[in-house]
Amino acid sequence: MNRHLSRMVSMQAIYESNFRPDADLKEILERSLAEFADNVDKDYIKTTILGVSQKKVELDAVIEKCAPEWPIDQIALIDKSILEIAIYELKYTKDLPPKVAINEAVELSKQFGNDNSSKFVNGVLGTVYDKIVDEKK
Repeated sequence: MNRHLSRMVSMQAIYESNFRPDADLKEILERSLAEFADNVDKDYIKTTILGVSQKKVELDAVIEKCAPEWPIDQIALIDKSILEIAIYELKYTKDLPPKVAINEAVELSKQFGNDNSSKFVNGVLGTVYDKIVDEKK
């Protein structure tokens, strides 16, 4: 199973859900899984997409708190989608080192975002990571 590809499929589904908020998430999930069925971690994708969807309000509040200069509605949807997944992983995935979640998000932002996306994503996630570490103390 290719975890990077699985994360990319999850990101594309979350992006579509952000772009088309009235779309049926189950249909997006099924279509995403069908396209890459043999090469991805289906459990990871399902857990991530459904988890991000269920925690969306909380995840977006974290983004707003950690990127106060950027109103949530002005953040590029691709960057927002990547951040939602990474923050979900940082907060709720126990078997994933934080640096891996951050690095994967930065790589996705380089691949799919604009020229400044990777710096923005890295900066926000650095702040998120610092806050999570502080909360655990």
